[in-house]
Formats: sequence, structure tokens, C-alpha cells
Amino acid sequence: MSALTVFLSLLFFTTLGTAYVKGYDFVRSRKPGSLVTFYLIIATVRMLFTATVVAIYAYFSDDRECTVSFVAMFMGMYVLMMIVTLIMRH
Repeated sequence: MSALTVFLSLLFFTTLGTAYVKGYDFVRSRKPGSLVTFYLIIATVRMLFTATVVAIYAYFSDDRECTVSFVAMFMGMYVLMMIVTLIMRH
């Protein structure tokens, strides 16, 4: 796995995490009763984006070992992002 792949993965999860934090602050300041709906929507979007990136990488990758290590890294980053954003906002 290349350094570019790791960098782009970090950038992807940083962007998703930032969108959640900023969106959470925005919804909390405007309509706090909608936080549960916001969380469910953003969790679904993050899950779909993550699954899409993994599927695209698996489709275009030629090396099975590299694909398995990418999926393991990506899912680990997903779990870490979920933990960090939940700790920051709850």
C-alpha cells in the first residue's frame, strides 16, 4: 500500500469527521430537537461513503493482499473516526 493511499484515506476520514462536528454544531445551535435525525443521516452517509470507497478500491485493485490490507486499514480508520467524533460531541 502506497503512502498516497494512506494520505488520501486520512484526508477522507478527516473530511467526514469535520463535516460531522461542524454539522452537529450547526444543528445544535439552530434546532436541537433534530440532533437524533442528524446523527442517523450523517451515520448513514459516512457508512455509504466508506463502503463505496472500499468497493471501488477492491474493484480496481489487482493484488488481493493489498486489497485486504487496505480494507483492514480503512475499517480501522472508520472505527477510530466514529470513536473520536462521538467522544468530541457527547
